[in-house]
Amino acid sequence: MVEKWFWKDPYATKLNTCLTSVNGNDITLAQTIFYAFSGGQESDNGKIGGYSVSRAQKDGHEIIYTLEDGHSLKTGDEVTVEIDWQRRYRLMRLHFAAEIILELAYRQLPGIEKIGAHIAEDKSRIDFIWGENISAAFARLEKEAHRLIEENDSITSEYSSQEEGRRYWEIDGFARVACGGTHLRTTGEVGNIRLKRNNIGKGKERIEIYIN
Repeated sequence: MVEKWFWKDPYATKLNTCLTSVNGNDITLAQTIFYAFSGGQESDNGKIGGYSVSRAQKDGHEIIYTLEDGHSLKTGDEVTVEIDWQRRYRLMRLHFAAEIILELAYRQLPGIEKIGAHIAEDKSRIDFIWGENISAAFARLEKEAHRLIEENDSITSEYSSQEEGRRYWEIDGFARVACGGTHLRTTGEVGNIRLKRNNIGKGKERIEIYIN
């Protein structure tokens, strides 16, 4: 099982490790900083051993990386893992912006139900079951979100169960939430956020979240 260094240090951009298996273009690693799509957060972009990764996919507690055609790597080889930091950092910021808005929505809109989420490099989104125009709550949501961001509170990210690979993030006095994504160190890193409504169907509302 791969050791997930993106949890130990989500700010790391380069890691030396070795291959634990090679099956055609699919490889596994002893350790990794290369996040694979999970919980709505998109995968990192980057290279392993100098070869571009076309897909990163979770398989239980393992991660399988698919490399471009033509590599010559074999099991046991030492390799360098490199990720696109600019993309990773935007994903981290947009991810936590979505976490904050979701927690505030639960508090300010009793009965709201989350049914989906996605974090991409340009924006994050959260889908809800909600029978009203959700933009009516945007002023309150943005005000509280910006207050939390301006306070620049520390964000703790730890295991709730290391054996089962379960993680959480916590802001003291605000919330503790189960999540296995990559997290910022402080709320101030999120920056200014802007919300946009998207009506995706009867009784369903989408909040799109943008950052500067």
